[in-house]
Amino acid sequence: MKGLTEKQRNILNFIEDFMEVNVMAPTVYEIAEHFNIKTSTVFAHLRSLQKKNYMTRSSKARSINLTRTRARNRRPNGICSIPVYEKNGIRNGRPLYYDSSVLKNSFDFRKLFAVKVADSSMAGAGILDGDIAILKKFGSSNLHDGDIVLAELDGIPVLRTFREIDPDHIALIKDSGEETVLPQDRKDSFIRGVLVGLQRSL
Repeated sequence: MKGLTEKQRNILNFIEDFMEVNVMAPTVYEIAEHFNIKTSTVFAHLRSLQKKNYMTRSSKARSINLTRTRARNRRPNGICSIPVYEKNGIRNGRPLYYDSSVLKNSFDFRKLFAVKVADSSMAGAGILDGDIAILKKFGSSNLHDGDIVLAELDGIPVLRTFREIDPDHIALIKDSGEETVLPQDRKDSFIRGVLVGLQRSL
């Protein structure tokens, strides 16, 4: 990848990763969403990659065609690509590759994301610092008592156990038993995702 800027290299890596996992090219909007940049910026980088003969594309959606691909081993079926978020809510440049066969249920993988665990408040549940939590984007109708959720409390994303107290209140609970009580009708404002899997580097 000689002659590329870091941003161009990251975009090219993302396109290659996306195509390998999804068997089709990403759209300009998907690239923009992944890197949290404007579509006009994506178009500029794609034009540069075309000029440097790394890819071709037309005006049609998903028309990116790579002319130089890096050598790599093929991934087996069942591996999905999941965006990873930093603590500040910004995506990492590279996605996480996750073995979807370990998930008990069938998910739309476009609704999954991941965060790196950075606090020890859920160690009793077997979730340790440095683990990668795989989460399903929150929908207000799919929470059950005992679910582990990613919540944003005081601007900080944390993992907590969910419990419904009554029709008007919910509790987000640490391993220590400490509860944060919130209004039921505002849970959409606090809860970002529901834990569906965990990945640990040994």
